[in-house]
Amino acid sequence: MSDIFAIGQPQVVTDPPETLECDIAIIGSGMGGGSLAYALRDSGARVLIIEQGDFLPVERENWSPEAVHIEGRYKNSAAWHDARAGKDFIPGNYHYVGGSTKLYGATLPRFRECDFADIEHPDGISPAWPITYADLEPHYTEAEQMFWVHANKDEDPTDPWRSTDYPFPGITHEGAMARFASSAKEQGLHPFAAPQALDRRPGGACVLCAHCDSFPCLVSAKGDAEVSAVRPALQSPTVRLLTNAEVTRLDTDPNGRTVTAARISTEGRQISVRAKRFVISCGAANTAALLLRSASESHPDGLANSSDQVGRNYMAHVTTFFIAIDPRQRNDAVYQKTIGINDWYSAGPDNRYPLGNVQGLGKLRGPMIKRARPLVPLPILDEITRYTLDLFIQSEDLPLPQNRITLDRRGAIVVDRRETNLSSHRELIKRTKKVVRKAGFPIVLTQSLGVEATSHQCGTARMGDDPLTSVVDADLKAHDLDNLWIVDSSPFPSSAAVNPALTVAALALRLGHSSQLTA
Repeated sequence: MSDIFAIGQPQVVTDPPETLECDIAIIGSGMGGGSLAYALRDSGARVLIIEQGDFLPVERENWSPEAVHIEGRYKNSAAWHDARAGKDFIPGNYHYVGGSTKLYGATLPRFRECDFADIEHPDGISPAWPITYADLEPHYTEAEQMFWVHANKDEDPTDPWRSTDYPFPGITHEGAMARFASSAKEQGLHPFAAPQALDRRPGGACVLCAHCDSFPCLVSAKGDAEVSAVRPALQSPTVRLLTNAEVTRLDTDPNGRTVTAARISTEGRQISVRAKRFVISCGAANTAALLLRSASESHPDGLANSSDQVGRNYMAHVTTFFIAIDPRQRNDAVYQKTIGINDWYSAGPDNRYPLGNVQGLGKLRGPMIKRARPLVPLPILDEITRYTLDLFIQSEDLPLPQNRITLDRRGAIVVDRRETNLSSHRELIKRTKKVVRKAGFPIVLTQSLGVEATSHQCGTARMGDDPLTSVVDADLKAHDLDNLWIVDSSPFPSSAAVNPALTVAALALRLGHSSQLTA
């Protein structure tokens, strides 16, 4: 067994021995795992990041709409099964260094302060978290610095209190988005510059191109988990990265209280990693799947699952692509994902229940919607999208025990999910239609996103103080084990109605800066 942490050994392990040893094994290199490794980089602990995939290749196809959206060049997840529709699908998940953030839209809002408390919705209560916004606030601040977040303080009326200003100013609206933002403000709304993780610092590499949202960044100017977290972590002499390594199960000691090893399939070989402490950061569905696959005599229903909550309470937001068209004027915006509207985020005088969030999409083009409209010739789609204003609408999804992740006989992931709060979501769409039509966009098209929209998944290993009703405690440690933590969106008790990535990073930084993993 070679010492992969010896001086002079490469930071990326390419030819691992049959058994690797470390102090802390982090399974997954996405927003949770990457941010945790970043927080631990100066701790002195021997940290091994284990990533199922490889580095996403830097190539001209990174910015090709045809390659990314028609050919699906970077899709590399195994198929999941939709239990309600009875069919398989390829989820919007990616296995690369940096995880799914390699192709995310880089919108990084904080959860609202109210999101950590009980909130009433038409279909039930969004439950409180065992921590508060104040517990995460300093870690939100650090994460915004790490990921180059650009936004303007005091523009969003729902923005929670903050100890510092945003690191960088917000991105200016352009093209049709600027016209829409101006009209929305005249209509009494409060459009704001959505928090974006872009390298628009002085001398930064971002040029606000059209290939950001749902594309890999060819020039590493998007604040993704590889660029902003994993790469800096690997500058430490005590952090290593093992790629092309799928963790198939976790083993425990005979009494079931301590994880002893991770079994790994890599390049046709079977190896194992032994560590003092293990952290799972695979994303809500894959984290639940790994725990379920790790069933044993001590944990017959799956690892850390004495509560029967592993895989339950799956949430993914209720989402719609909202396309507004002004056929009289082309939209000349290049970088369009700049706007946010939260005027109906919480309950108010004219809406009894919270409705959700409206934000910009990256500028759509023909190849990006070809799969959704396969019968329409591509030249027609190209022409139509020159006139579209593209928005993304999301409402909170509630944690239902019957909405869950399970495994079929093959060990493949099965998703059983019923959307919640659809009446609120329909009302949010209705109000947005009214605003865009007053802004001069008479034609509106919508496309609801169903079970395949997995980029905001959360909730399958919920945190809580009671081991009978939760999987991990408020510090993200599994109730049932002494050396296992979960750091991704799985522990979310609720989904809120804004993008989850920054909250995942803040949770990871909070854990990494505590003494739990290094004591």
